[in-house]
Amino acid sequence: MQEPTTPPATQTPPEKPEKEEEGEEGQRGSYEKPPYEDELQAALAAEIAKTAQETGKEVSLSAKKKIEKRLRGDFKKKYKKPTPTASPAPAAKAPELVRLVEPATPAPAFKIHTLQLHATQRVSVFGWVHQFRQQGAKLAFVVLRDGTGFLQCVLGAPMIQSVDFPKISREASVRMVGTLRLEARAPGGVELAVDYWELIGTSAPDLETKANADSLPDQLLNNRHIVIRGETSSSVLRMRSRMLFELRKFFFERHFEEVTCPTIVQTQCEGGSTLFPLTYYGEPAYLTQSSQLYLETVIPALGDVFTVMPSYRAEKSLTRRHLAEYTHFEAEMPFISFENLLQTLEDMICTVVERMLTQYHDEIHLLNPEIALPPRPFLRMTYADAIRWLQEHEVWKEPETKTPYTYGDDIPEKPERFMVDTIGRPIFMTRFPLAIKAFYMKKCPDNPIETESVDVLMPGIGEIVGGSMRNHDLEDLIRQYQANGIPPEKYYWYIDQRKYGTCPHGGFGLGVERLICWLLKQEHIRTACLYPRYMGRATP
Repeated sequence: MQEPTTPPATQTPPEKPEKEEEGEEGQRGSYEKPPYEDELQAALAAEIAKTAQETGKEVSLSAKKKIEKRLRGDFKKKYKKPTPTASPAPAAKAPELVRLVEPATPAPAFKIHTLQLHATQRVSVFGWVHQFRQQGAKLAFVVLRDGTGFLQCVLGAPMIQSVDFPKISREASVRMVGTLRLEARAPGGVELAVDYWELIGTSAPDLETKANADSLPDQLLNNRHIVIRGETSSSVLRMRSRMLFELRKFFFERHFEEVTCPTIVQTQCEGGSTLFPLTYYGEPAYLTQSSQLYLETVIPALGDVFTVMPSYRAEKSLTRRHLAEYTHFEAEMPFISFENLLQTLEDMICTVVERMLTQYHDEIHLLNPEIALPPRPFLRMTYADAIRWLQEHEVWKEPETKTPYTYGDDIPEKPERFMVDTIGRPIFMTRFPLAIKAFYMKKCPDNPIETESVDVLMPGIGEIVGGSMRNHDLEDLIRQYQANGIPPEKYYWYIDQRKYGTCPHGGFGLGVERLICWLLKQEHIRTACLYPRYMGRATP
């Protein structure tokens, strides 16, 4: 008999180990009672009792667990420890500033305009910081200006560690020492690898408030001593200097002599209304309107002469081409004709402009890209022709009433400029009426109511030169004094030129600032001189 099969014994599964409690810090291990546990249990009991009272029945186990879970979360937030923040990384230690020591290698000083002759040599250059730029902690660029040009200086990390480096800024004066190297992209084609430098004079931090792109004209004029350090203003002043040199050269080549005339006078030259009066040791005197009368006295002694002096006109005018004080280039020539005078003027203007454009082409074209040699010959136009031109083109003397200009009217700046700009070339305007010109001008032999006089008009600016043949007839000159109400006694020295060897002669006066305005396309004559003087301004 087969024994019954015994069912397999039921195996009791092994007991699961109790889950280790998770501590407050999230680490597994032995359970650590949270600090708020007793407070939590008291709050839990109170919440359960409150719920039972409100519902009128015993609180279920699941409800108790929900209440506990909610309260435990609230207590955890309440007692949560702040997460420790990572300590900031210690800042990199700034390199220690040092006082530079100049190397013993010789470094002769040179002006910037000569540096291309010394490429690869170690040199020393003095100047002002025109531009300054730093790239990080190891590289800086300084564009140095010394009045003769610009030099890019490269400063490496050792130079930046100088104790004076934090003081460097635009317009500080410095000495830069280093080795020159060719660099096509740098101003002047060379740059300086600096191995030593010195701060000579600091620049105050208020510099940028003195003059900037947003400054009004009066502020720029008040601070013109700062403005002229800029590239445009300094370039205008430099070209002015070179043009005066070329003017002098033109006349020295033709055997003229330069003389210096007085500027304190007791006579008038261009009419009493524009005289600046002053008291000269108790006597009335004036600032000169022109050196012409004095130049005329010199021609018997030196022949052809010229002068470069300031002249003064007390005109209450604020136009873009008027100054109260301006640089007057004047010349006088004996034994010439009116045609000789016109030819000299045309030769002077064209020769000087041609030489300027040849020698300073790049600098001039930066200021006036459209400049070109004036076409020759200059257009000849009499005063009467100009009046007819204005009438034909309906340029009115009184626009409201359409009153035309008539013979004998003085042609003001605006219509005169309109005419020359429309014609578009230099003009010799000649034969002005005697009634509107100065007493010393010679009458035209074929028409005594007109004078052998000329104004040179240039497009864009108008009149730049006034000239004439001078009245060398003694009796006629005396009549002109009387007609103009001028007492001749104080002009005895001028009258004597007609008594002791008179001769036909003529001359002119060039307004240097006006020629500069034309050549360099300056919108206002005030930017063509150093410190402009006009009604309301005598500073700085």
